[in-house]
Amino acid sequence: MSQGVLRSLARSFVNGGNRGGGGGGGGGRYVLGTFEAEFGRRPGGVSCGVIFARRMLSSSATEPAPIDKEKKQSASAEEEEEKKKNGGGAVVPSSYWGISRPKITREDGTEWPWNCFMPWETYRADLSIDLEKHHAPKTFSDKFAYRTVKLLRVPTDIFFQRRYGCRAMMLETVAAVPGMVGGMLLHLRSLRKFEHSGGWVKALLEEAENERMHLMTMVELVKPKWYERLLVLSVQGVFFNAYFVLYLLSPKLAHRVVGYLEEEAIHSYTEYLKDINSGAIENIPAPAIAIDYWRLPKDATLKDVITVIRADEAHHRDVNHFASDIHFQGRKLKDSPAPLGYH
Repeated sequence: MSQGVLRSLARSFVNGGNRGGGGGGGGGRYVLGTFEAEFGRRPGGVSCGVIFARRMLSSSATEPAPIDKEKKQSASAEEEEEKKKNGGGAVVPSSYWGISRPKITREDGTEWPWNCFMPWETYRADLSIDLEKHHAPKTFSDKFAYRTVKLLRVPTDIFFQRRYGCRAMMLETVAAVPGMVGGMLLHLRSLRKFEHSGGWVKALLEEAENERMHLMTMVELVKPKWYERLLVLSVQGVFFNAYFVLYLLSPKLAHRVVGYLEEEAIHSYTEYLKDINSGAIENIPAPAIAIDYWRLPKDATLKDVITVIRADEAHHRDVNHFASDIHFQGRKLKDSPAPLGYH
């Protein structure tokens, strides 16, 4: 509609009572007259302006265009298909504000089943890593860290004894804390001081994520009882806060404690493997999540899973002793490149 018509329409409503004899209908006749002057008449005496005005002033909804109907029908069909996939339940939106995960497949073309990690985050553990390496405590802080870890092992041995599946589950709920605490504090330090971290923020968070994946795997193998879950809550609450304070006071001591904790983890998993080899623990098939995460063969067993987890723990041992040595030399972590690329 042209600007002239719009201006005429506005004037008609303002001055409508003064036209057409001062009656209320005069304004309406003037409006229709304006449209008639603009659009003319159809053959047979029907005003194009009248038809157009009635359509514009009508409050009734217009019929949707055919293309809109097709889109709605297509969307309805997709929703029905999603409902069938979800067993008839509510449809989970695949996209929100334009953000959606692309379709991810395995190398054989099958759909990737995991949301907690992606194919490019999987790896093969380094099984050639030295499992016997040990940091001999020399300084006071080293001896304090070593004896503290040995003391913490006593109640664990009493409670779990040789139930290494449950022991491993408890161990991983604790082992996933230090990397997250250290990475978080280094991240905040980097923000405060406007400095790079040397890759250590990412390295420590990768460690925390790797330990969490150990836990997700162990939960598939060992179904924790209610009192074990309660124990996890209390131990994690105490350990997180204690380690947080320790890292603030002395990162050198904090990393040394984790290094010795990982040495104990290697020992526990070695005993776990001994019980599997002796037949005391059944060598069951490996969980699907472990096969995909460590790129294990399809016929992998529990023994294979424990072997790769133990190799990961050996790597964490070396990383944390290395970090403690950097602090012991009076340097900062950012001064030495972090060991990235392997968890």
